[in-house]
Amino acid sequence: MITKTDAAAAAIELEDDHVAHNYHPLPVVVASGDGAWVTDVNGRRYLDCLAAYSAVNFGHGHPVLIAAAKTQLDRVTLTSRAFHNDQLGPFAEALAKLAGKEMVLPMNTGAEAVESAIKVARAWGYRVKGVPAERATIIVADGNFHGRTTTIISFSNDEQSRADFGPFTPGFVSVPYGDATAIETAIEAGDRAGSPVVAVLLEPIQGEAGIIVPPADYLPKVRTITSKHNVLFIADEIQCGLGRTGSTFACDLVGVVPDLYVLGKALGGGIVPVSAVVGNRDILGVLRPGEHGSTFGGNPLAAAVGLAVVELLSSGDLQERAGVLGERLQARLRALIGHGVTAVRGAGLWAGVDIDPTIATGRKVCELLLERGVLVKDTQGSTIRFAPPIVISETDIDLAVEQLAAVLRELSR
Repeated sequence: MITKTDAAAAAIELEDDHVAHNYHPLPVVVASGDGAWVTDVNGRRYLDCLAAYSAVNFGHGHPVLIAAAKTQLDRVTLTSRAFHNDQLGPFAEALAKLAGKEMVLPMNTGAEAVESAIKVARAWGYRVKGVPAERATIIVADGNFHGRTTTIISFSNDEQSRADFGPFTPGFVSVPYGDATAIETAIEAGDRAGSPVVAVLLEPIQGEAGIIVPPADYLPKVRTITSKHNVLFIADEIQCGLGRTGSTFACDLVGVVPDLYVLGKALGGGIVPVSAVVGNRDILGVLRPGEHGSTFGGNPLAAAVGLAVVELLSSGDLQERAGVLGERLQARLRALIGHGVTAVRGAGLWAGVDIDPTIATGRKVCELLLERGVLVKDTQGSTIRFAPPIVISETDIDLAVEQLAAVLRELSR
């Protein structure tokens, strides 16, 4: 059992009493952060190897991002989209350029961005492709995680997310992840059934499923198939994009350009929620005033921070750093296979580590790493995820893996 001091225990008890129990956090109460490290209410430091599920790609308190936020806080933070503001245009222009696209649909959270992409794809299907009313179908992949809104859980096969939340939204077909042939088969079946497919929505690397990396030819085949059948390819890069995998987008790793990028998390620099759908005018241009919106989407504070994030990525240095350090992380983790680890998957500074279920659950390993000052998080029962900030040092990467090795030795005795 993890011992907690009175300060931490009191903070956890207060949260348990007044916050809905939709999460099961590890028992640490973070009070401050700097770079790849956080400090709890008792003054103990921890190496953050989760980075808020990639929202803190650039580290806690990045000086450039904090400066952008502070400057904008002194000017104006919210106008709503009823008026223009002087930050949104520059942000949208820079983000579109980074993605090699023309337009941006700004939102707040990742789930909002996914919902927005779904609406755009359906509108495009009806207004451009000519799909009969109410018949548009979207293909997704088994094991997907795109958020937890009612529509999104409608095409999830995670029963924990779905139980007691129906009825569910129709219009989705799920096929095995990594199987491009299954996508083409589903497109052809939709045409025959009078429910034409308007889009394929995929994570280039599945995050919540355990950092599942598909075969190298999967995304290129999906791109070829969707182009052939006049179907949009939507890449959910909310967790894997913006430097995490050693490239600006995970799709870049295999030379694929989707029709729409769905972005979030790191786009707000770990400071404010910022998300976006990024694509060309012939797709995003289908939206008309009043059909979709968000009071906070594209607000000046978010746009100022988002622009600073894009500028950080514009040189490519952070992406290169994630790739180089990622090779070190992946190699050191793979050395643990056969020593309490059964498999390691990942790209760049993102890794899924399968723990031998005969020695411990993923949760147990996370708890023991917490005691040793390293923060990671479990998923799918036996998998733990490493996603440290890109600013992490080689020494800290070695420290994290060494602590995992020590935990595994302890459990294997």
